[in-house]
Amino acid sequence: MSSKRTTVEVDGRQLSLSNLGKNLYPDFTKGEVIDYYARIAPVMLPHLKDRAATRVRWPDGVDGDWFFEKNAPSHTPGWVRTVTVPSPGSTRGRETLDYVVIDDLPTLVWCVNLAALELHVPQWKVGPRGKVHAPDLMVFDLDPGAPATIVEACKVACLLRGLLAEDGLESYAKTSGKKGLHLYVPVKEPKEAERTSEYAKAAAQRLAEEHPRLIVAKMERRLRRGRVLIDWSQNDPAKTTVAPYSLRAADRPSVSTPVTWDELESCKSAGALMFSPDEVLTRVDKHGDLLKPLLKDHQPLP
Repeated sequence: MSSKRTTVEVDGRQLSLSNLGKNLYPDFTKGEVIDYYARIAPVMLPHLKDRAATRVRWPDGVDGDWFFEKNAPSHTPGWVRTVTVPSPGSTRGRETLDYVVIDDLPTLVWCVNLAALELHVPQWKVGPRGKVHAPDLMVFDLDPGAPATIVEACKVACLLRGLLAEDGLESYAKTSGKKGLHLYVPVKEPKEAERTSEYAKAAAQRLAEEHPRLIVAKMERRLRRGRVLIDWSQNDPAKTTVAPYSLRAADRPSVSTPVTWDELESCKSAGALMFSPDEVLTRVDKHGDLLKPLLKDHQPLP
């Protein structure tokens, strides 16, 4: 297939975009993917800023092969911010990796033009000279095991919200864009990076003990049927979570979407909290960024 190229200027940067008419989803072209990311950028970029981005690339669309990309490719433009991060035990046998940091719209469009449909980030930030900070976010990934659905995940989210509130912690939710939910707590950077992971694990175990027929806190798949796994392990500094407003690779384009507690409390069907790119843009026009507190309201862990 010939690579049809279009040169555009994005905030003063010249970008060469390729194959804009190519379908990356069955009924959604690469041009539409780039258009979505460009339009959602005002609320998405603050959640990507200063975080080492892992891109999940689908060069031939969602029906083709895909790969995780952590390292900045050799053809990365000089104006793209990269940061060298220790990565002991990396699959490539390297002690460091050079991550892309998506701080601005040209970098976002450049990544998406490389068919990075999904953008994943860790719970920590890097400083201006590349220092890795302790986490400023704590996250719980609520993953329902069939026949449980997002309906059960919503029930667990509400229980978890109550437990966190007992410790004075306000929490905020988004859909995973697939079948689960992510619950975030903005925290003041603890002295030890492991602190958020330890707290999240203890909270998950406590809820699993209190609601054993609904919740599991262990990773074994055989335990998860009909229950919701509270996956606390994404607080490991080596792990990432799909970023707010990121597309997900599926048959149809869905988005990891911030949601209100009213929506979680009233969720009655498995498809109730699936949102398309257009629906998410409409929601942002109406609500603004429901996850804005993650950017400023950092709370001390008890």
